[in-house]
Amino acid sequence: MKKIIPVVLLLLSIVGLSQAADTVPIKSDPVWLTDVRASIKSEKYNQAIQQLQAANETSSADWNNLMGYSLRKKQPPDLVGAEKYYQAALKIDPNHRGALEYYGQLKLINNDLPGAEALLARLDKACTFGCEEYSDLKGAIQKYKSKK
Repeated sequence: MKKIIPVVLLLLSIVGLSQAADTVPIKSDPVWLTDVRASIKSEKYNQAIQQLQAANETSSADWNNLMGYSLRKKQPPDLVGAEKYYQAALKIDPNHRGALEYYGQLKLINNDLPGAEALLARLDKACTFGCEEYSDLKGAIQKYKSKK
């Protein structure tokens, strides 16, 4: 039993590698990522977009996810641009939980319930033991269905 516990803890730590926009930063995060998350937490989406553009980390799934998130949340939103960045994030990391959730939210905004449900199914596979992103998107889908 004592040998199993460290293995389970290691597996649980591996499961949580992708981070959402509101995830608490870790010490190894690059400065731009910490700064962008702070701007997003303060709902300063235009500032976050400027910080992301300055960092220009287009090969990062987190960068693309946060760009999509900021474009979707700013006023007025840029939904076409947001979708482009969510797709780029998922091309880099097909299991990026934040991008899967937020792209699912975008699908609901665009009245694409089947698309949101497909992303929920992908999240179900990416979240081995369940995760906040899955619960949040599932709740958003249920809320969407109750309004229809």
